[in-house]
Amino acid sequence: MDKLDLAKRLLEQLNMPTKQQSPLCCLALLAMAKLKKGTPSLRATNDWMRIHDIIAFIGENYGVTYAENSRETFRKQAMHPFRTAALIEDNGKATNSPDYRYRITDEFLKVIQDEGCPHGENASLSLFLKRHDSLSAIYASKKRMQKMPVKINNKDFTFSPGKHNQLQKAIIEEFAPRFAPNSECLYVGDTTQKDMVKEIDKLSQLGFEITLHDKMPDVVLYREDKNWIYFVESVTSVGPMDSKRILEIESMTGKVTAGKIYVTAFLDFQTFKKFAGKLAWETEVWIADMPDHMIHLNGDKFLGPR
Repeated sequence: MDKLDLAKRLLEQLNMPTKQQSPLCCLALLAMAKLKKGTPSLRATNDWMRIHDIIAFIGENYGVTYAENSRETFRKQAMHPFRTAALIEDNGKATNSPDYRYRITDEFLKVIQDEGCPHGENASLSLFLKRHDSLSAIYASKKRMQKMPVKINNKDFTFSPGKHNQLQKAIIEEFAPRFAPNSECLYVGDTTQKDMVKEIDKLSQLGFEITLHDKMPDVVLYREDKNWIYFVESVTSVGPMDSKRILEIESMTGKVTAGKIYVTAFLDFQTFKKFAGKLAWETEVWIADMPDHMIHLNGDKFLGPR
């Protein structure tokens, strides 16, 4: 079997993510085992190597040239994931030390060597898989742990990690009960699942005309007792309720007769200050750090003695 095919098959059997089955990763693994095109797998070794040595081995034995400045790419795409998956180890030196080295673990070296056996199952691979979670499973577990549970319309959902979704969670759990009590969430997206909640029938009943090109506000709430719709933008870096954004929303809600409330939500006052000059008049501001308060842009609507 071609050595590149052998390396890829081995990484597949280990259930490594697709990115860690790339030619770069396969070549890095072969270089660390010092397997040339004609070297039997049984003769794989696990000497300590620098990334410079790996790049040089690949160029000399496989004719693929990587520039010295690609060392960071090797580090991120191959070395770090391989170490997480217990395929390799480092020598414990400081990462900026000239003596910093990697090598294949003794346990995984046995897996590579047994892959060259002509008959039977790779018993070392089976044992390795029993002892170690695959990298894909490790990554999936981390993602599950980082996900943020949220209850929307009395149903359980999870938001992906990140500040944007952290703020959306606060809008659902903190803003809505205070300022849109008993409201129904008609739309909310997730950074990885664009239309996590999208009540198309209800939106249509209210007069929405939505096309594939329309960008919905981050959160849309409907309060039936007041017949109010809240359009809420979750802003951590871009996208406040400025005049342009309101025109965009108006274009898809021209037939909506319910009262429209435009809200820009921020995680903290510091972020609000960055966008204060861009916010449109007759809109509201809600800051998650101060959940009991709202800022109304244009005082005449609520002007009067306390």
